Amino acid sequence: MNLRRTWAIFRKEFIHIRRDPISLLQVILLPVVLLLLYGYALTFDIKDVTVAVYDQERSQLSEDFIKHFRATQYFKLVRYVTSYDELKDLITGRKVQAGVMIPYDFSWSFQTGQTAVVQALVDGTDSNTANIVLGYVQIVATAYNEKLLVQRLQTKGPARVAAPVDTQVRFWFNESLESRNYIVPGLIAVIMTVVGALLTALTVVRELERGSMEGLMATPLKKTELLLGKLGPYFIIGMLDMAIVMALGKFLFDVPLRGSVLLLIFLSALFLIATLGQGLLISVSAENQLQAFQMAMLTTFLPAFLLSGFVFSIYLMPLPLQIFSYLVPARYVVTISKGIYLKGVGLKVLWPSALMLAAAASFFVLLAIRKFEKKIR
Repeated sequence: MNLRRTWAIFRKEFIHIRRDPISLLQVILLPVVLLLLYGYALTFDIKDVTVAVYDQERSQLSEDFIKHFRATQYFKLVRYVTSYDELKDLITGRKVQAGVMIPYDFSWSFQTGQTAVVQALVDGTDSNTANIVLGYVQIVATAYNEKLLVQRLQTKGPARVAAPVDTQVRFWFNESLESRNYIVPGLIAVIMTVVGALLTALTVVRELERGSMEGLMATPLKKTELLLGKLGPYFIIGMLDMAIVMALGKFLFDVPLRGSVLLLIFLSALFLIATLGQGLLISVSAENQLQAFQMAMLTTFLPAFLLSGFVFSIYLMPLPLQIFSYLVPARYVVTISKGIYLKGVGLKVLWPSALMLAAAASFFVLLAIRKFEKKIR
């Protein structure tokens, strides 16, 4: 590949973008508009919340309390753990959505007339879901309290009316349950999809409609040089939009960024390359700009908005959609951005998502180059 010829196409594409200031302004203002518009996500009923239990006591009374979680349709007990660290790792790795820790003195507190304390650990990355899970935990605890209060009244009389179980819930990662704390990281996927796919989808087909592609095909340009040169300006614009989102998230909405900024930028760049390649593949396949725009909306923007976990929790979707979401690159960058922003995790946890993004970037770019034919249709 000749870098001088690639650079020439890069400059040419940048000149086209600069001569269309309205479109360029829209791309730059897009992060601001989206951040102001999307404040809160919709709330849905949640069932089968995955729960891990750390029962330090393992008594009949503690097992009876756990049975109340099994008896409801809202919880799905998936694992017993033997340490607090194991419970923490399950929640950090998104293998369970909540954890219940029963202390070693659970039965003793109840039998001596004191209030037994049970800790519920809820993943607060998605504040709406966390609030609903909290409500379900409190419902289970209330039902169990009523059962034990009846037993106390029957054995010790009406004087003993203190609640025998007190549930103390601690939210991790998004302690204040602010929706903007997970909206801003998710917006990175949506904004980069718009820039990377919707705009790039028009690049090649626009040249064909205007007739300027004939002049390019008469040059010694190779198709790899042509396509990569066209991708360069949109990559820079996409990273600029990401910087705007990060700056507004920090200084306007005070969203915490607990992980590595460099890791977030690197992995987001991988996702941007994947969406650029996807848009380029659409552009070399479409017959006209309208068809390219429609294809980009259906295959990139809508899946990124609906199936990435940005607005709607993937765990609430029907199983076929959950399986299909694994084919959406935006799913992985949403997991990455929320993990780095709110949990401060690194590649030790995020490497599967990073690997999928690298595979998607290679697949779409190479497929677009292979499909592009340097001839007039």
